[in-house]
Amino acid sequence: MLSLPTKRRSCRCQLSVFFLLLALLGGCASTQPQHPQSHPFFLTEEGAETHGRKTWFDRLIETDPGGASVEIAADYQDRPPRKIAVLPFVDAGTGSYLLNKIPVKTRDQDELHRWSWTHANRVRRAVTGELATREFLLVPVLLVDAVLASHGITDRDTLQAVPPEELGRWLGADTVVYGELQSYEAYYGFLVAAWKVSARVKMVSTEDGHEIFSGTDLRYSSTVTLVIDPIDIAINSVLSLVYLRDISLARTEYEVGRELVLRLPKAQHNIAEFLAAPQEDTRGLASSGSQASMATDAVR
Repeated sequence: MLSLPTKRRSCRCQLSVFFLLLALLGGCASTQPQHPQSHPFFLTEEGAETHGRKTWFDRLIETDPGGASVEIAADYQDRPPRKIAVLPFVDAGTGSYLLNKIPVKTRDQDELHRWSWTHANRVRRAVTGELATREFLLVPVLLVDAVLASHGITDRDTLQAVPPEELGRWLGADTVVYGELQSYEAYYGFLVAAWKVSARVKMVSTEDGHEIFSGTDLRYSSTVTLVIDPIDIAINSVLSLVYLRDISLARTEYEVGRELVLRLPKAQHNIAEFLAAPQEDTRGLASSGSQASMATDAVR
C-alpha cells in the first residue's frame, strides 16, 4: 500500500523532468539562426523625441520626485547650435561623499578638489554624450580641457572671466555649454535608499553671447521595500544598502544628462544641412570632373 504513492510521485517527477526538457529544447530551437530579412535603411525613427525620457508614471513607479525645467530661445530653430564645446562643470558642493548629508570619509583639501572634479566631470560627460545624439558636432572633452589649460583656465573664476566669444575662437565652436553640479548625495533609511544628483546647464552662443538654452534637472534613483515582518526588515535593510553601489550612481548621472538634453528639440536646420551635404559634394565632384575633361581636351 505504501508503494503506490511512491510510484505516483516518481511518475510525476519523470513527467516534470520530461516537460522541462521539452521547454528547454523548444527554447534552444527558437534561438537557432534564421535567414535575416533585408530591411531598408534611413527610415523615420519611431519615438525619437520620447524614448528614454521619464513620464510621471515612471517617476511614480521608481519613487523619483525629481524633474526638469528648461528655457529655450525663441529663435532656436532659426539659429541652432552647430558645433558645441562642453566646458568643465563646476561643483557647487565640497567634493565630499555625503550619506544623509553627513561626510562619510574625511578628506584633505587635495582629495576634496580631486573628487569635486570627478563628480562634476561625470555629469559633464553624460551631457556631452547625449548632445552627440541630437545632430550636433561636439568638440572632444579632452581637447576642450587641453585648450583651456593652455590659456591658464584652471578654475571657476578664471573660466567665467573669459567672454564666450573668446572661448569660441579658442575652441573653434559656435556654442559653449556651462554646467554646474548642484547636488551629489546618497540617502539611506533601512528600507529606503536613493542617489540624488542634480545639475544646471546653460548653452551660450559664441557669436553674440546670447543664451540659447538653459535647464535644471534633479533625479532620485531610489529603491523602496515593503515588508510585513521583522525578518523582512532585517533582510531588506541590507539589500537597500547594497543598492547604493557605483553602477546605480552612474545610471543616475546619465539620467540627468539624458533628461536635460531630451528637452532640447532636434535642430531641423542642421538636419536639412547634413542631408543636403552629400548632394552638394556630388555636384562638386561632377563639376570637377567636367573641368578636368575640358582641360584634357584642351591639351589634346
